[in-house]
Parts: sequence; structure tokens; C-alpha cells
Amino acid sequence: MVYIFNDHSSVANHAIAEMRDIDIQQDRAKFRTNLKKLGWFMAYELSKKLDFAKKEIKTPLGTSEISLINEEIVLATILRAGLPFYQGFIEVFDKAQSAFIGAYRAESENEGEEIFINMEYMASPLVEDKTLIIIDPMLATGKSLIKSYESLIQRGKPHCTHLVAAIASKPGVEYVKQKLPDSNIWLGALDDTLNKQSYIVPGLGDAGDLSFGEKI
Repeated sequence: MVYIFNDHSSVANHAIAEMRDIDIQQDRAKFRTNLKKLGWFMAYELSKKLDFAKKEIKTPLGTSEISLINEEIVLATILRAGLPFYQGFIEVFDKAQSAFIGAYRAESENEGEEIFINMEYMASPLVEDKTLIIIDPMLATGKSLIKSYESLIQRGKPHCTHLVAAIASKPGVEYVKQKLPDSNIWLGALDDTLNKQSYIVPGLGDAGDLSFGEKI
């Protein structure tokens, strides 16, 4: 399943539009807030696909029956760009466990060379039989997301996997679908192409730099 938010009319489109806007995105606090808000919206929509079970709640005047999430959830995000996006998810799924991954692309001086992903850090709970939600704002080539998944499943096989990105490229999504055909993919927006440096076009730029300042 692939769900694309900006294929539907909703308030989520306002957050996506402001994140893309070259003038508005210069305000780092605003960019982080929009990325977190998009996380809220996407987490809410994703929650509709989870398993629920009825529970009886005692009130001061009686009892009430309500359906509550009946899954153990692990939220995994890729540092550093994923932190504001993850914050929206953890505020919605506030009982979830969390995993943090340090993965980054190895930049090449030669255009056209294959992109390699370095992974230098991971802290994760067991994911065996749990619902795994991997949160990464930019799904460009899809390689960092797949490498992160492969590292996470060394801690068990999840019951279900959801992959979430604010902006994705069509080549990246096709790569991920080939590698993880049974996963559910949630996208804020889907763009057509990658440039020669494997950045999404039109995209929005570097989400980590826009959130926290340029790295050196």
C-alpha cells in the first residue's frame, strides 16, 4: 500500500507547501514546526490501519467501552533530519518504544557514481512481532531506509512495517517496493525525479540543514 497525502485535499498540504517554500523555509523554527505537524497528521492517518481492541473504561458515573490500539509500536528515525518529524509521531503514539539510527550518504566528488550509505550508530529495542514505523523526512534513493530496516530486523522480525517520508522520489519508492514489497508506504508528497547528486527534484532541499543549520 502506498498512501500519498497531497493527492488528497487536507490541512496537511499547508505544512508541505510551507516546507517547500524557499522563503518560508529559511525560518528554521517554522520548518521544524511544519515537519512536526506533518508527523502528527501522518501518524493519525496511519493509526487507522492498526489493530484495535475494545476496552471498558470506568468513569465516575459508570462505564464506557472504547476501541484502543492493541499493538506494540516501535518508532525508528534516522538522525539528524528525522528528529522533528519523529517528534510529531511520538506525540501521537506516546506509548511507543523508539529506535535511533545514524546513517548518512557517502558523498562522491564524481557525478554519476553509486551512492553508498554509512551507518555508524543505532540504539533500538527488540522489534520481534511489533509494529515497526520507520520515519525519514526524505526518501531519495531509498538506500538509507533499506539499510536501516536491515539493521533493525537483526533485533527480530516485525509483525508489520510502515515506512514514512515527508517527500519521496518515484525511483526511491520503486526501489523500496522491490526490497520490501509487503511494507506500507506513507508519503507527504511524491516527486518525479532525482538530480545527478541523487537529491529529490523539486523536493525541498536538505531537511537536516533546514532544521538545524548547515553541516560542515
